[in-house]
Amino acid sequence: MLIRQTRREWLWRTAAAVPGLCLAGSSLSRAAAAAAPVAVGRSKTYEPSELLPVVESMFDQLGGLGHLVKGKTVAIKINLTGSPTYRMGYLPAEVTHYTHPHVIAAAVHLMGRAGARRIRVLESPWNTADPIEECMLLANWEPRDILNAAPNVEFENTNYLGQGTKYSRLTPSSGGYIYPAFDLNHSYEDCDVFVSIAKLKEHVTAGVTLSMKNCFGITPCTIYGTGAGIDEPSETPKGGRGSVHTGDRQPSKSAPPEKDPGSPRQDTWRVPRVVVDLVAARPIHLAIVDGIQTMTGGEGPWVREDPQPAAPGVLVAGLNPVNTDAVAMAVMGFDPMADRGTPPFEECDSTLKLAEEAGLGTRDLSRIEVAGTPIGEAKFDFAAIRRRRRGAPSPPVGVRG
Repeated sequence: MLIRQTRREWLWRTAAAVPGLCLAGSSLSRAAAAAAPVAVGRSKTYEPSELLPVVESMFDQLGGLGHLVKGKTVAIKINLTGSPTYRMGYLPAEVTHYTHPHVIAAAVHLMGRAGARRIRVLESPWNTADPIEECMLLANWEPRDILNAAPNVEFENTNYLGQGTKYSRLTPSSGGYIYPAFDLNHSYEDCDVFVSIAKLKEHVTAGVTLSMKNCFGITPCTIYGTGAGIDEPSETPKGGRGSVHTGDRQPSKSAPPEKDPGSPRQDTWRVPRVVVDLVAARPIHLAIVDGIQTMTGGEGPWVREDPQPAAPGVLVAGLNPVNTDAVAMAVMGFDPMADRGTPPFEECDSTLKLAEEAGLGTRDLSRIEVAGTPIGEAKFDFAAIRRRRRGAPSPPVGVRG
């Protein structure tokens, strides 16, 4: 019998089938792993009058939000990496390394309009148990712009126990490269839909930071931080995630330790694998990458590789994070099929390759349907800027801060 369905219904049926494929872990399931659609949009500014129609059109190109969020609890991981006091010159953080509040508000508004029952905006702010609202105020944001974008919106700092009574243990569907399971804030389990809103950036340790690398920050520092409790989680975050980078200590004994404490301790080996383990444990249903304004040279103003502001004027969104990050890499002028030793992975392993090998999705552009603006038209060549930057002599001492 011929079953007729619209393209939108087909997109969402395809996306819904992907997690089951990934869980199997066989070579067949990996070969068939997620090839969900990705949308690319252009916006020159963050003005809501220009931004909102672009984001809405991109969601429509992915099949619409209703199938995903209607009647559901949605958790959105944003990216507020580093202290709000870190700035590139006088530029606000949201135009260099934070996801912009207008992108967050636009996504929240459209999800609310599509029928989301509850929306939690999540982040693990820099070494603090302060409410996310306080961190936003320090960045000169108005939290109410996001809270009022839809009904039943709330924030939660996931760097510690937060509003929960216990941590949730989530297990990677792939078995895990480094960690067999993670103990995380309850919000990452108490949701029906998980969304990653990231910034389009290079990364000193991982090559690029996009929707998957954004999830490195879901690990609570009370368990995985340099000052975490030894036997039990500390009450508040103490120290950053340096121990996850270097493996110089295990998480609190209440959480599962590494599978192999004798594995390499290099951050360029560990970080990409930890990211894949986290995404396998907490799958991303919708990935959004903000590249309207960003920076080159790394993940924040603190990096030493001559960071500069950039305005690609692009947004990327998709139903699978590996597919989405592959398209985002191509928009940046990088080859998503690149391996260690090739830009932007000169000194690190490719998170995309590891995710593909774990059965989380394909990075092969020939298998990914790209809707909206073609990659060639959206391209902002980070790769060329990287070549020029790395070929230039270091600035004289004292020229840059």
